[in-house]
Amino acid sequence: MPNQFLLLLLLLPSLQLRSASAQPSPTTLPAPAQDFLDAHNRARSAVNVPQLQWSSYLANLTSLLVRRQRDTAGCQFANLTSSKYGGNQLLAGGSIEALPKPRAAVEEWVKEKAYYDYGNNTCVPGHETCGVYTQVVWGKSRALGCGQAVCGKEALGLTVCFYDPPGNVVGERPY
Repeated sequence: MPNQFLLLLLLLPSLQLRSASAQPSPTTLPAPAQDFLDAHNRARSAVNVPQLQWSSYLANLTSLLVRRQRDTAGCQFANLTSSKYGGNQLLAGGSIEALPKPRAAVEEWVKEKAYYDYGNNTCVPGHETCGVYTQVVWGKSRALGCGQAVCGKEALGLTVCFYDPPGNVVGERPY
């Protein structure tokens, strides 16, 4: 197991050198991928921004990341500050069915729309967390890839989605 972790650490930086949007996706996506994509694109349609395309490359990166978090970090949020991609994370739990359906995970992020003030391009006072919503609808993002893992002992599920190009650029509006 330690050798697998080391290999993952060595591969992640080199994998990020490639462009996510340049990677072709299959014409028919697996159901979870299609569900993630559809849920994101519904939220984006509501604010008239371009639809995202599924990136197998980003999906592979997030799958590696959630498995690493599961195996080495006890299913905690990953530190995404050095990632070249935008990212959203969701930690859910409490039962063996800890892993939320893809649509439900995205809907959790979209709930933060209620706390986003478009006029001021800020989160409303008292609700300083609306960045996951703005990442979902960031108009310049074009590619999406998501991964999920369940941590059995903790009965937690971790969901991570990456966006390329990233959103939440200071001083810019999402749409």
